[in-house]
Amino acid sequence: MDCGVFIPIANNGWIISKTSPQYMPTFELNRQTCLRAESVGFDFALSMVKFRGYGGVTEQWDFVAESFTLVAGLAAATTRLKLYAAVSTLTMHPAIVARMVSTISDISDGRCGVNMVSGWNKHEFTQMGLWPGDDWYQERYEFSTEYVAVMRKLWDSGRASHAGKYFKLDDCFCQPVPHEPITVLCAGQSDRGFQYAAEVGDYNFMAGTLDELRGLRDKLDVACELTGRKVGGYALFGIVTAETDDAAVAMANHFLDGTDQEAVGNLHGYNAQDTHGGSTGSVRKGRLARPTIELPENGLAAYVLGSCFAIPHLVGSYSRIAKYLDQVELFGGLDGVVLTFPEFVSGVGEFGDQIMPLMVTRGEEVGAV
Repeated sequence: MDCGVFIPIANNGWIISKTSPQYMPTFELNRQTCLRAESVGFDFALSMVKFRGYGGVTEQWDFVAESFTLVAGLAAATTRLKLYAAVSTLTMHPAIVARMVSTISDISDGRCGVNMVSGWNKHEFTQMGLWPGDDWYQERYEFSTEYVAVMRKLWDSGRASHAGKYFKLDDCFCQPVPHEPITVLCAGQSDRGFQYAAEVGDYNFMAGTLDELRGLRDKLDVACELTGRKVGGYALFGIVTAETDDAAVAMANHFLDGTDQEAVGNLHGYNAQDTHGGSTGSVRKGRLARPTIELPENGLAAYVLGSCFAIPHLVGSYSRIAKYLDQVELFGGLDGVVLTFPEFVSGVGEFGDQIMPLMVTRGEEVGAV
């Protein structure tokens, strides 16, 4: 199983709470996170792209680093991790992004991929005059499919002409070409999102319970049958863990006690405007309410979603977390996980030191102890 860290490119990470660790997305924090990830055996680091946060007392995600320049710096500071920069397709021409990725590929000696973000939050784009109208919710995947096609033409040959619906290239240069093939990561859970991933993605990351992930994997496979391509799947989780169950649950409840209700309300209010459900963060009824943390009798971690936990979080002891993540591959059929932590440097280290050794799917062969 591949293990990746969703680096802290925005302030305060993925827990929207006054009582969770508060920090700014400095280069040094991200550098230390990636170096720690390398030292304990993580496979990749993934960046998001964000232009406007959700406010509230915590000013959640109101402070954000720029993805490509951050990843370029991390490429020079690391030696083994694969690094994914994120592009919001409404903000930059694919020929410009293709050249940026080629440069990062050179800096990293080929350890480079791109996280495609088609854009669901209109408030990020209206502030810059870039929102094309609400028809974008239905058109974004068609646009992004052509976007990736343009980049791949340039990466393959170093120069290309293209006459499409959205982009026109006339003998456009992008040289030198990348050191290695560029991995494209998508994120969609709607039928159209899976079609998009099946057409252009190498991996698609998604969120849900084990049963939901199994169903999503099956839907992605059906979409891939139509395109004749193989697309891997990554699950998205936050991790709240400790040596004992009681300590992990107490930590999670402490974060829930401090939920920034204004910021959470803003997030779900923005999400609700995307009625086509292409985002892994799409709103569901009840997510504003405080969830109850219940540890299953089968020894797996608790799956917690709602209130300050805007993405699915796993809560429990080291062994419970390891067992749950093993099932993401063994039952869910996915290829890896993308993880976040309340505090990244220590959290990545704790995961590598305490949880990875307990995961059978981190052995040389699935099922190895």
